Amino acid sequence: MKKILSLTLAALLSIGLLSGCTKKTEENKNIRFGILPAESAIPIIVAKEKGFFEKEGINVDITTFTSPNDRNIAVQANKLDGIIADTMTALSLNEGGFKMKITSDINEDFKLLTSPKSGIDSFEKLNNKKVSIVPNFVLEYIMDEMAKKNNIKYETVVIPSFQARFEALLSNKIDGVIFTEPQATLLASQGAKVLATSKEYKLKAGTILFNNDVLSKQPNTVKNFYKAYNEAVEYINKTDAKEYGSVLTKYTFPDAIVPYLSANGKTYEKAQEISSETFKNVLEWTKSKNMIKKDYKFEDVSDFKFIK
Repeated sequence: MKKILSLTLAALLSIGLLSGCTKKTEENKNIRFGILPAESAIPIIVAKEKGFFEKEGINVDITTFTSPNDRNIAVQANKLDGIIADTMTALSLNEGGFKMKITSDINEDFKLLTSPKSGIDSFEKLNNKKVSIVPNFVLEYIMDEMAKKNNIKYETVVIPSFQARFEALLSNKIDGVIFTEPQATLLASQGAKVLATSKEYKLKAGTILFNNDVLSKQPNTVKNFYKAYNEAVEYINKTDAKEYGSVLTKYTFPDAIVPYLSANGKTYEKAQEISSETFKNVLEWTKSKNMIKKDYKFEDVSDFKFIK
């Protein structure tokens, strides 16, 4: 009897250990991802629509937001696993107890534009004028840096919505605005003046963020996310925009996105790390805005092993 019981117990233990191992290796393949309708999101959309995520064995559910504040509310409500955002958002979310890490940069180029009838074609003429930005995000950081380097001041006008900001500039209700693409080129085509770009000033703060829980429990899923992302970059760089541009309107991009992409011959870059210098600059700016109090280290809010 003792021998039979011992064998039974051993069998149960064996089954338990095996099932424990099975559970340990199981990984959720689903990612809920938040974007804004800007060029930085295009590789992610293409990866979704062309089946590159599916090819890597993962499912990415994309939600489009029209303002970064709405996106952050969704993060705080635990409705998103990853987002396109910026370094200051990573810092402020961590300060608020929502643990996320920077896992790569994004493709970005922000432009400072002035209204068609303003006659503002220099920073000197923009001094003390009304500029629309979204406070505490990358738009304000870029405007602050440009203003500082050109020794001017500006009056902040808060218009969170992409479309409302777009219309306010064209109707000359504001003097200037910071916009990414494709909206910046669309504004320029309707008479707005491009005064400066973030690339000219070597300003870079955009990032992809994933929450720490996903990074620890779904590391292979995140790695496969980036494999698909990079494959989408390769596809975009060798494909006419007419072959994929139409799907972007499903994600609230304007109809003119295809002509913009075709005309500009945009070359996208694969996911890369952000520099420690970028992090340091944004950290100091974020602290100056009283958005955070802690003095974060680069490694506290970044992890780039998923793109290697």
